[in-house]
Amino acid sequence: MSAGIYNFTLNQGATFNKQMTVKENNSPLNLTGYTAAMQLRSTYDSGTVALSMTAAVTNATQGILSISASASSTAALEEGIYVYDLEITTSAGEVTRLLQGQVTVSPEVTRW
Repeated sequence: MSAGIYNFTLNQGATFNKQMTVKENNSPLNLTGYTAAMQLRSTYDSGTVALSMTAAVTNATQGILSISASASSTAALEEGIYVYDLEITTSAGEVTRLLQGQVTVSPEVTRW
């Protein structure tokens, strides 16, 4: 399975929640025993993680992943363009990159 490319905008200071279904051959992939991880970095070769998103398998048999970040976590990001990837790992340690791309952080105006 090759990684899909998906670019999106993340609103600085806002809670981020997305849910997705992982499919293979048009059927949900059974994610029993899998873990997930997603990181944003300023560049591909940056040693610093700008944001680690919370990535979790929320319905393994239906192939559903949930990705989230708190408002305080997204508020800490500087405005700009970041790169990311989303990976899943089997219990045997086999890693598959599902998605990759760019994230544009849109600046927040309202501050509490």
